[in-house]
Amino acid sequence: MMLNQRIIVAVALLLGLHAISAQAADDKFVGDWALTLPNGSAGWLGVEQHDGKLTGSMMWQAGSVLPVKSIKEDSDRLEFVRSGGGKIVAERSGDHLNLTVSGRRGERKFTGELQPLIPPAPDLTTVKFGEPIQLFDGHDLTGWRLTDPKADNGWSAKDGLLVNEQNEQGKQYGNLRTDREFEDFNLTLETKLAEGGNSGVFIHGIYEVQVADTYGRKPDPHNMGAVYSRITPSESAEKPPGEWQMLEITFVKRHATVILNGKKIIDNQPVRGCTGGALFSDVTRPGPIYLQGDHTGIEYRNIVIRPVESSK
Repeated sequence: MMLNQRIIVAVALLLGLHAISAQAADDKFVGDWALTLPNGSAGWLGVEQHDGKLTGSMMWQAGSVLPVKSIKEDSDRLEFVRSGGGKIVAERSGDHLNLTVSGRRGERKFTGELQPLIPPAPDLTTVKFGEPIQLFDGHDLTGWRLTDPKADNGWSAKDGLLVNEQNEQGKQYGNLRTDREFEDFNLTLETKLAEGGNSGVFIHGIYEVQVADTYGRKPDPHNMGAVYSRITPSESAEKPPGEWQMLEITFVKRHATVILNGKKIIDNQPVRGCTGGALFSDVTRPGPIYLQGDHTGIEYRNIVIRPVESSK
């Protein structure tokens, strides 16, 4: 190789290394972060980079995933303002974030952990499911407990149904979860809502598939069958309140498929992180099935799960 060629190659390598280093610096905070908020509840932060500019979205304990108001990287720190108010400063150490939120309540500390990339969508035709397991026997609440043992319990077995009744004002009714925890699975159940009813089925205890009276509404990420605030159903398949509705949820490799009343409304779509009301934020661990009972009354029946035995 001639000297001039060697010089050109060397310069190119140096420029390439500089570009890689610059990209690594720019990408320092890019990714999905599982948050443990100041009160110990679950949260989520997503940071992306487009055309050299950072954008972010966040879920703070409850409610929806919302864009942050502003975001910038400054002196190895990430600074942003969440939609609900409060300036947040994040510093990265390995796959860990140390965060401080400042607001009317002063400064509060919390933490974040970088979550692994979502794998490619699985081929569901190759998935082998195990034998069906009845999660509710129609007689009592064996195998279930409140997510918060201090909450008021409106749940009971009644005429073969799993019923949440909220008959007394001023009580803080609780959510119900399985004792068992599951990894990937197929879940089927039936549910009946009163007018204005609102509940939810939580996958792994952290991703809510919405159960609500949204009959007659256009598709929305808060409607019946949506992965709450994350995935919008492809069509509206709800029935009117007072009718039994069938939900089938398949969750494999962090991808959700939802069939509502015989119509596939979410087709093997990735779920980036937890939703409001999650029991924890770590997407890598198994978790329970949990039914939301802190909003309104609700009825469920025929709750059957088939855990995944193998998949490709």
